[in-house]
Amino acid sequence: MDYQLDGASFPADEEGYLLDISAWNKGLADLIAKDENIDMNDDHWEVVNFLRDYYEEYQIAPAIRVLTKAVKKSLGEDKGNSKYLYELFPYGPAKQACKIAGLPKPTGCI
Repeated sequence: MDYQLDGASFPADEEGYLLDISAWNKGLADLIAKDENIDMNDDHWEVVNFLRDYYEEYQIAPAIRVLTKAVKKSLGEDKGNSKYLYELFPYGPAKQACKIAGLPKPTGCI
């Protein structure tokens, strides 16, 4: 599978995760989000940018429980809970948000 953007091709695995995370950009994130039926707003971007920072620091894409705790610690209790995260990313906050963020599939996610 490949994403096509501005005449360039971005290879992804069969589930849609980018193979080269350094190729990620905001336009590509919007394209992946559209593919996931998500209309990105500031709340989505906050989580996506949080994930990219998290990955840069720890070199791992967090699974949902770790993500929820980390978001709560960083962005507050109102955003660090599964209900809020599932409202933003209904097909699984860790998996879907990581995909949009151009990160690998979180460890432990099926």
